[in-house]
Amino acid sequence: MAGEVRRPPRPHDPADARVGARLRAARQAAGRTLTAVAEQAGLTKGFLSRLERDEVSPSVATLVTLCGVLGIAVGRLFESPATALVRAAEAPPIDFGGQGVREVLLTAGARRELQVIRSVVEPGGGGGDELYSLACDAEFVHVLRGRLRLLLPGEVVDLDEGDALTMPGATPHTWLNPSTTTCEVLWVLTPAL
Repeated sequence: MAGEVRRPPRPHDPADARVGARLRAARQAAGRTLTAVAEQAGLTKGFLSRLERDEVSPSVATLVTLCGVLGIAVGRLFESPATALVRAAEAPPIDFGGQGVREVLLTAGARRELQVIRSVVEPGGGGGDELYSLACDAEFVHVLRGRLRLLLPGEVVDLDEGDALTMPGATPHTWLNPSTTTCEVLWVLTPAL
């Protein structure tokens, strides 16, 4: 619009920082109760509860004390959330050694908490004849399109489009596309391999 004045964005003001949710997450990750942390930090439980809901602003001394109690660096409360974008056309190929399979990594390589892989499996393609296990805590598989057959010790599980299965990463298994059409599968491993 003519005559409209555009102002540059205001620099980030530390006074606008909302640290409550991050404090709560750090407390919960440490397995600590509101009462225990408040007592150790010399605060009331009510104040800490309000702080975690960003209803009150803490002093620098209070933040330093709380971070010390929780064992985290104060700077962690002000870091921007880490995000990682992987465009479909730029997803790096990954090869776990299957046959008739095209796989791409959907999570950025620096992420260690989980790994997401999309596999397109040609008819008859799969993970090979031998059962294998992975060095992760959990493995999740979701069939986006087609059909996938999982072979587990003493068990065969057929997954149709939309089906999902979660298993411990140490579970020996292999898989294949038993149909005459292409299958598309999403694998999630935690933590990443």
